[in-house]
Amino acid sequence: MSSDCAKEDCLGWAARDPSGFLSPYKFSRRTVGSDDVSIRITHCGVCYADVAWTRNEHGNSKYPLVPGHEIVGIVKEVGSSVQRFKVGDHVGVGTYVNSCRECEYCNDGLEVNCEKGAVFTFDGIDADGTVTKGGYSSHIVVHERYCFRIPENYPLALAAPLLCAGITVYTPMMRHKMNQPGKSLGVIGLGGLGHMAVKFGKAFGLKVAVFSTSISKKEEALSLLGADHFVLSSDQEQMKAMAKSLNFIIDTASSNHPFDPYISLLKTGGVLALVGSSEVKLSPGSLNFGMKTVSGSLTGGTKDIQEMIDFCAAQKVYPKIELIPIDYANEALERLIKRDVKYRFVIDIENSLK
Repeated sequence: MSSDCAKEDCLGWAARDPSGFLSPYKFSRRTVGSDDVSIRITHCGVCYADVAWTRNEHGNSKYPLVPGHEIVGIVKEVGSSVQRFKVGDHVGVGTYVNSCRECEYCNDGLEVNCEKGAVFTFDGIDADGTVTKGGYSSHIVVHERYCFRIPENYPLALAAPLLCAGITVYTPMMRHKMNQPGKSLGVIGLGGLGHMAVKFGKAFGLKVAVFSTSISKKEEALSLLGADHFVLSSDQEQMKAMAKSLNFIIDTASSNHPFDPYISLLKTGGVLALVGSSEVKLSPGSLNFGMKTVSGSLTGGTKDIQEMIDFCAAQKVYPKIELIPIDYANEALERLIKRDVKYRFVIDIENSLK
């Protein structure tokens, strides 16, 4: 099927400089190739990566920059060789849109760990040398390998956060077999990632304890999300009461904090998985005694992403979101910095991007 997508104007919102301020921006997507899927974007989740890249926190942002890597929408065109999708299908696109497709990790469905580097959904350099532009836009063209089927019965707005926040915690949970009913899970932090870790934990049949520095999170952790325990991490007595009680811990915190107190909460052979961005400082002895493990993780491969979406649909696991129009994006990013969201902003692209 031929395409004139490259001639169409794609409307998005972009940052022009490190102020990160977003405003309307018109650009062109590439022509749909034989293996490509063109997607009319309906919703896009808001991730802290959108803040970091639009404000050049890593020092290499390329402007104009269109953020957004929790993308969902409806297929509007497919290339002649596409086998998995047809026009009208509900699909998602996550944090990367290309990889070498030749290395051992790509061959194992772990494309996020591609030896040559996965191509990020926005501000990445694609195979043709162009800079990728993300989901704060009207449509996107992506190779079918990096698109994911969303079941018709799963609301598109709720599916968006799965593509980054959801898979970021699901991947280490599956890798370390944190899906064993009856075992115990600790979740550090209760934001976009943390609330998904709690939801997955309960869906897996785990006993879930939430750790936070804010007592204001107690009611929502226990009543809204269904956690079994809430621990104020600044209270030494509460922490001591949890000693050697957890099989697993997922650390979603973005601020620096001591690790040894959390390591002491793990049972023998326990695993602490890092998915946040805090600086790690710990005593080797805290790992040696009890054969404990600290592990890192970053989103997931295509196989795990589709598996997670299907699991969420089957088990009715839904993120908690705040739906916003595109013209609220700048305020949403400011609120995200202040952690003032329960628990993920999702932009209603189809009804507000005009």
